[in-house]
Amino acid sequence: MIEFLSGLIPHLKAVHVMGLLVWCAGLFALPLMLARHDPAIGQADYTRIRRATHYAYTYFITPAAVLAIASGTALIFLREVFVTWMFAKLVFVAGLVTFHVWVGYVLVAVAEREGEHRAPDPGLPLTLLLLPVLGILTLVLVKPDLAEIPMPDWLREPRGNQLPFDVPRR
Repeated sequence: MIEFLSGLIPHLKAVHVMGLLVWCAGLFALPLMLARHDPAIGQADYTRIRRATHYAYTYFITPAAVLAIASGTALIFLREVFVTWMFAKLVFVAGLVTFHVWVGYVLVAVAEREGEHRAPDPGLPLTLLLLPVLGILTLVLVKPDLAEIPMPDWLREPRGNQLPFDVPRR
C-alpha cells in the first residue's frame, strides 16, 4: 500500500498544478468577462456573455478549484509537509478561495438579479488577485525557512490519529 501511495504523488502533483492553472486563469478571466456585462450591447450579446461567465464559473473554474484544493490537501498528508511555509501558503490559498467566492457573488448580482447592477472595474480586483498568486508562487518555489515565526507545536505535528490508510515515510 505504501508503494502504491508513493506512486500516486507525481500524479497528484500534476492534477494539483493543472487544477491551479485552470482555477487561477479563470479567476483572472472572470472579472474581465464580468466587465463586459452591459445590457446596452444588445440582448443576444448580453445573453451570450452572461451564459459564458456562468458556465465558466460553474463548470470549469469551481471544479478546478475543488480539484486543486483536494489534491493539495492529499499531498500535504502524503508528503507530511507540516512546515511553516506551508501554513503561510494556506493563508494565501484562503485568499484565492475568498476571491473565488466574491467573483461568484458578483456574477450572481450582475447577471442573475433583477434591476440595474454594474460589475466593478476589473483593475483593482485583478491587482488584489496578484497578491495571493505571487505569494503562493514565492512560497512554493523558494520554500523559505520561516522557523522564526512562532507556531504552536500542535500545528507542526500530526495529532497522532491514524489515517484510514498507510502514509509513506520519506
